[in-house]
Amino acid sequence: MARTGRFIVIWAVSMVIIVAAVKHVQGLGVNWGTMASHPLNPNIVVNLLKDNGIKKVKLFDADDWTVSSLAGTGIEVMVGIPNDQLKKFASSYDDAKDWVKENVTKHLRDSGGVDIRYVGVGNEPFLSSYNGTFMKLTFPALKNIQRALNEAGVGDKIKATVPQNADVYESPSNTPSDGNFRKDIRDLMVQIVRFLNDNRSPFLVNIYPFLSLYENPNFPRDFAFFDGGSKPINDKNNLQYDNVFDANHDTLVWSLKKTGVPDMKVLVGEVGWPTDGDKNANIDLAKKFYDGLFRKLAKNKGTPLRPGHTEAYLFSLFDEDMKSVAPGHFERHWGIFRYDGQPKFSMDFSGQGHDKMPVAAKGVQYLEKKWCVLDRDAKNMSAVGTEVNYACAMSDCTSLGPDRSCKELGERDSASYAFNMYFQMNDQSVEACDFSGLATIVTQNASRGSCLFPIQIESSAERLGIFGSTMIVAAGALMSLFIFM
Repeated sequence: MARTGRFIVIWAVSMVIIVAAVKHVQGLGVNWGTMASHPLNPNIVVNLLKDNGIKKVKLFDADDWTVSSLAGTGIEVMVGIPNDQLKKFASSYDDAKDWVKENVTKHLRDSGGVDIRYVGVGNEPFLSSYNGTFMKLTFPALKNIQRALNEAGVGDKIKATVPQNADVYESPSNTPSDGNFRKDIRDLMVQIVRFLNDNRSPFLVNIYPFLSLYENPNFPRDFAFFDGGSKPINDKNNLQYDNVFDANHDTLVWSLKKTGVPDMKVLVGEVGWPTDGDKNANIDLAKKFYDGLFRKLAKNKGTPLRPGHTEAYLFSLFDEDMKSVAPGHFERHWGIFRYDGQPKFSMDFSGQGHDKMPVAAKGVQYLEKKWCVLDRDAKNMSAVGTEVNYACAMSDCTSLGPDRSCKELGERDSASYAFNMYFQMNDQSVEACDFSGLATIVTQNASRGSCLFPIQIESSAERLGIFGSTMIVAAGALMSLFIFM
């Protein structure tokens, strides 16, 4: 009996550990972007999501291969409509109806279909930097898409909304209770908010504590995290804020109150921390941020003005080497996984402190184990600068420079890094490792310390149809940003 009782106790303890290991924060999702020169096969990504117990995913388009790969998984999906398509759907209900038929209802045909819950109409279309480009297009497109969903008989389950950047609202005093929608778009936001409310759609907002720290050198560092230590903000009704996430969120809630819809559901469409490309973008701070975020979400404490459950989508699943670096070089390093589906650091999706490495992507095929580096016999170093600038403009050198993961590299190794990135992004083509005769291909791993010289994966980009046009955009964004010293 004693041995049996001991076995039962051990079994019970083991089951508690197993349950704790697989439990996730309720409502936690991820953003799955594909702005990469070599995106992973969607089927590999879906298996990664399942292996890590991720039940919600937000997409930035409605690529058929990607959406179809989610069929029968039980994963809740938000599909997206890029900004450059808003004009078409704003001006034509028929086009909106066709889009819903081809990108939503065709994926819902049976119980094994895709569990689509939302359509994101545009992506942060009212950013100040867009200078009003999408101001007159977003609301008409939103109305036409929701009308098409309703007439297709799926409007009760699938809601259209607009993913908004937090810059659509502001607070002159930096206290949430002074929050209101930006003056230049206030009337428009009131119309959109009331339309969303009438259709029982949520308000979708992207909140980035990292950007508060990045954009303001005087921003109190501890206020970007969830561990306290910073002087709190005192607001009305004795509410206190000890972190910028809560303060930002409740500035939105006050803005909604002032439009007459105080109880509208809020979804956090993007929240995360980058791991490279800036002095505050590194693995240690990313882990600190996510540990605090997961603990917060697990407690279902909410915010001072909105206690209770908070739904959020992490940004993002993978690093994306083709994203524009206009906001900063960190833009290509938001992933909790690397470009190849390898996890960067341990984390606990349950928020209970049971840290472990996320499950890596399985079945990833890499190119050959070879690297392009500066020829050790190269003598004419004065010619290297021009070649490095070209390589970086046409690939991704955002890990080079002070306070980056490759900060320790000297002049020659920095050149090798740039050459290798261009070589890998061009599928290890022999012609891509020349650089006026200064480069050579080697089979010994060229990585240096914490600086990874990656080997690229076999690409799904051609089938996704994104590589060519994206490369041009990325090259234009990076040109002249990297000056070889």
